[in-house]
Amino acid sequence: MADETPDDGRELLAAGAEAYTRGDAAAAKRLFEDAAAKTTGDIRLGAVINAASMADELGDHAASLALYRSALAEMPQDAPRLRPNALVNMSQALQHLGELDEAQAALEQARALLADNTDTDLGVLRVACLLSLTAVALHGQNWAYAAELATESLDAALRFAPQLAGHPLMNLAATYFETGRRDLAVDFAQQALAAFEAAGDRNAVAETEQNLATMLVRDERYDEAEQPLRSSQEYFERAGLGYRAGVGLKAMGFLAEGRGDLEVAQDFYRRSLAYFVESGAVLDAADLHMRLSTVAFKTGRLAECEELLAAAFVTYAERGLGLHCAQLDFWHATLVEGAIAATESPTAELLTQGVHLAVPAALAIDAVRYTLPNGSQREQWNRRIADPAMRLAFRFAHLSGNGLLLADLIETQCAGTTLNVDRSKRDHPVRLPYELLDPPEDVGDHPGSAALQLGAALAGVAASAGLPVAPPPRLALAAEGRIALAPFIAAAEQRYGRVIRDDRVLTV
Repeated sequence: MADETPDDGRELLAAGAEAYTRGDAAAAKRLFEDAAAKTTGDIRLGAVINAASMADELGDHAASLALYRSALAEMPQDAPRLRPNALVNMSQALQHLGELDEAQAALEQARALLADNTDTDLGVLRVACLLSLTAVALHGQNWAYAAELATESLDAALRFAPQLAGHPLMNLAATYFETGRRDLAVDFAQQALAAFEAAGDRNAVAETEQNLATMLVRDERYDEAEQPLRSSQEYFERAGLGYRAGVGLKAMGFLAEGRGDLEVAQDFYRRSLAYFVESGAVLDAADLHMRLSTVAFKTGRLAECEELLAAAFVTYAERGLGLHCAQLDFWHATLVEGAIAATESPTAELLTQGVHLAVPAALAIDAVRYTLPNGSQREQWNRRIADPAMRLAFRFAHLSGNGLLLADLIETQCAGTTLNVDRSKRDHPVRLPYELLDPPEDVGDHPGSAALQLGAALAGVAASAGLPVAPPPRLALAAEGRIALAPFIAAAEQRYGRVIRDDRVLTV
């Protein structure tokens, strides 16, 4: 093609890549746009895709998505390199805009295209695709699938692109952190940071510093978080990377809130929210609404607190993020409990609100542990996340004087669970590192094994051994002719769009 000469195409692309490497995404975007205007064919499409990537990094997610879509519409369907590349990169903009289903669809399409290609040069793109799929799974809080993808992407990175190994290591860190294995998570994050430093990838170093700092802040290790947080924030603000600067400001606000400086925390949160609103990062904005709601509650602005929580809930619910909704309700319930503790005579309305927030949320959060494939992960999720939620449900049942609810909670907690010996029926069969034990190969051959009921103690043994566990059955109280917690189970499954009880019924 006559236009695709080095002096008006390839050199501009190389210059754009060099600008990005030194941290100047705005200059890189201008150079890629210039290259797109001066070239045709594959080089032009590559330049458009690169410009779209820079727009996304600079926080203009809507413009980025429009560029990706224009490139995909222009290229032939059988473009073996450009199409999967555009799909993988477009998924990033879709994730920032909260369109997780579309992002998942784009990535699965790219994964299928790459799976049929034997060109080892596309191994790097396969790694990127798996990394993005992991990010979608993390957004959706599908921890088991996220860990599987992170492990697969680490294997692919070590084979095709060792310089990218830090990314799957960071994804493993995120997965383990969210499922309660926080020391292991920090270790993976530090490995990721070392990998990026060795590769000389300054952008990835800054992102990893920020992610590590966020973990340390959430784990209340405030002094350890200071250095990586400030280092990454200086880099992102200097480079004009608005979205990442917003993420850093959110972490700085959380740090200030943890130290009790609510005025400073609110300022950081509001500055962070402005970045996210400007860039259209709706899920991050919803998270900021939750943080601001806490500050509003602590400073006595209760109506504002409720409005912020409601706005965040709508954002999550519209995108099918049921577990986010349940965790938001749990957090809301803790604030209600604080309001009750601050008054000598709590109103019946306040107590009822607490019950209807805490109990469905606890049931949904508790159900997550049955989806985790690793016994240690299930134990950690229960101890760090599910158990506090269930304890809050018990406290509200007691505070409200609801003896029937209290009895139902006790019955269901003591009833045990079910072994799930047929892994082939799972949506995403998983084999994680550090998994302790798989059931014997012939376990499914024994009569009745698929419905083996475990008491609470034996269920704990099974979990610690890594045996797969199915959701608990519904508990029928024979003497009373009803299902324990039936209205709360129904409310949770309707409110969060998640299955939290097996269809089977266990009569007691």
